[in-house]
Amino acid sequence: MSELLIELFSEEIPARMQAKAEADLLAALTGKLKEAGLGWKNAFAVSGPRRLTAVIEGLDARSADVREEKKGPKVGAPEQAVAGFLRGAGLKDISEAQVVSDPKKGDFYVAYLTTPGRDATDVIAEAVPAIIREFHWPKSMRWGTGELRWVRPLQGIVCVLDGKIVPLEVGGVASGNTTEGHRVHGRGPYTVTGWADYKAQLEGKGYVILSREDRRRMILEGIARVCASAGLQWIEDKGLLEEVTGLAEWPVVVLGQMDPDFLDLPPEVITLSMRTHQKYFAANSKKTGKLAPNFIVVANISASDGGKKIAEGNARVLSARLSDARFFWEKDKATPLEAMGEKLKIIAFKEELGSLGDKVERVAALARELAPKVGADPDLAERAARLAKADLVSEMVGEFPELQGVMGRYYALAAGEDARVADAIRDHYKPQGPSDSVPTDPVSIAVALADKLDTLVGFWAIDEKPTGSKDPFALRRAALGVVRLVLENKVRFSLRETFILHMDNTGVDVSASGPVGFSGDVAEVGVIQVRKNLYDYVTADLPAFFADRLKQVLRDQGKRHDLIDAVFALGEDDLVLIVKRVEALAAFLATEDGATLLAGYRRAANILKAEEKKGALPDGLTVDPALIAKGPAEEQALWKALSEAEAALEAPLKAEDFVGAMSVLAGLRGPVYAYLDGVMVNDSDAKVRENRLALLLAVRGALHKVADFSKIEG
Repeated sequence: MSELLIELFSEEIPARMQAKAEADLLAALTGKLKEAGLGWKNAFAVSGPRRLTAVIEGLDARSADVREEKKGPKVGAPEQAVAGFLRGAGLKDISEAQVVSDPKKGDFYVAYLTTPGRDATDVIAEAVPAIIREFHWPKSMRWGTGELRWVRPLQGIVCVLDGKIVPLEVGGVASGNTTEGHRVHGRGPYTVTGWADYKAQLEGKGYVILSREDRRRMILEGIARVCASAGLQWIEDKGLLEEVTGLAEWPVVVLGQMDPDFLDLPPEVITLSMRTHQKYFAANSKKTGKLAPNFIVVANISASDGGKKIAEGNARVLSARLSDARFFWEKDKATPLEAMGEKLKIIAFKEELGSLGDKVERVAALARELAPKVGADPDLAERAARLAKADLVSEMVGEFPELQGVMGRYYALAAGEDARVADAIRDHYKPQGPSDSVPTDPVSIAVALADKLDTLVGFWAIDEKPTGSKDPFALRRAALGVVRLVLENKVRFSLRETFILHMDNTGVDVSASGPVGFSGDVAEVGVIQVRKNLYDYVTADLPAFFADRLKQVLRDQGKRHDLIDAVFALGEDDLVLIVKRVEALAAFLATEDGATLLAGYRRAANILKAEEKKGALPDGLTVDPALIAKGPAEEQALWKALSEAEAALEAPLKAEDFVGAMSVLAGLRGPVYAYLDGVMVNDSDAKVRENRLALLLAVRGALHKVADFSKIEG
């Protein structure tokens, strides 16, 4: 058993690419070894700012010989068949094959071919160059006059098998057994024989922590230490933590101090400036709970003065950044949000849907309409919608796009706007992802819903919906945002009615060429008809898009997608009501009554389906009670139970008590089964047969008042 150590040493690898590259290198290497027939006991990889390293422990020294049996033609077969067999098996003469007898098939030729195994050294020398040349980076480059592409210029390759160099060459870089440590503290070079030696030298004299996990732990321990000594609470930032983990080979945490006067800036501006420009962590004071005039920097060097000079230098850089931010802040506050909003009229949103200013007008109108449904003041909702996107033209958002909405809130508060309006400006983009919070204030809900629904209706009206994995306008995210806003705040409204309400505000001109996706000359069919076609299209297709998003949300909660289909099939488009129905249906089907009734429904549906294959059932097929009265007891019992159930269903359905409705339907379980077991539906008397089919249709119709049971799987 052998140990293989491979290190690919280069100039700085972008931090965001390291973790995936580490996994990709290990997958590529183990894949090549497995393909060559080599086994191993353990394999792992590590990555850092300048190197990718993979280790294979317990590697086979040589792959096993492979013996293959190749069957040929029967003895005495035509010469052409024998010649083809010899070519395929790589034999020169038929005497090199063996004759095997089979009691049923007779004698036939067999060639036993042996492919000798290969030394691990030969496999590695072939595999590593191929891995390097085929390696995928999100961005790569060439350098010098060579053709090799790598994320940054490749400077060295360590390839050592049991302490010996495996000779290979890629792009003019030859393999060896020497590597480099930290540029300042322990550059080296270091000659290595294997993983233990490599790790001991680099993490010792080399001042390089090889593992991402170890570097991350060192950073967290350093942050905890400096915060504890200064009475601070680190503002957790997992994204930045991962980034700085990939920036420092020897991470040293240093606490710095900034000018406290900058604390009069919005805290989001300070923390984002720290994060975006300087890769600093922010901290709150444990005493006040507010942002402290400190920053935490992860250096890549151990300073003799404990990091004092490092902190001072970084403080000067941060002060310059925050001075710029203060200039933007003061300039923006001098411009009213209404004045900023005027500039949106000359900024394109989407050619067919007008400018951002046009979108603002549409969103304001829809927010006013939605306000009563969410318990918001219509005037405040409209006001917030008109100001919500004004900060897009501010200096601060121009510098920090991540602060759109956030800065608008500050500008609104500074101008004396209602706090609910200001909060709605900040929150109207939310939620932007599954981990993002959902607005709960009614004004914020109204504006957030209006903004997303306007986008969705508009893009459906011009037939630019997502296709496959492509979604350049984030329409899936917008729909998921609507679903979460509605469900988490229990907002009640009809999707289709809202779409119809908003269609005329989309600004789509159908008089010119008609909406995309509709055939026919507008001049011939008329603008009114084209507009109706457009309404029909949007109100049919867009709810289905929401159904898919709702499935995604409920599936993440462990709910069944087929039950959503069963409820949507009824034409229901109140998302809160749909979820109530789905939950009640799931609970009902989990009971014995529910499972049995579903099975009975399917038996009845199969009978109806078989009859419909013979020909369409007569129109207006209804139950004749007089014929029922002459029929068997099971038929009379089902008709009585069905009549009682339909009457009893009205109250719980009107009250949206779907659990109660399911309880009513449970009473049909016994009569349905007794009827299907004891009554011949296909009676020889045509009138009796039709009446019994009508009874099954009535049973199906009763069940469909709660859900379309035909959509339920399993």
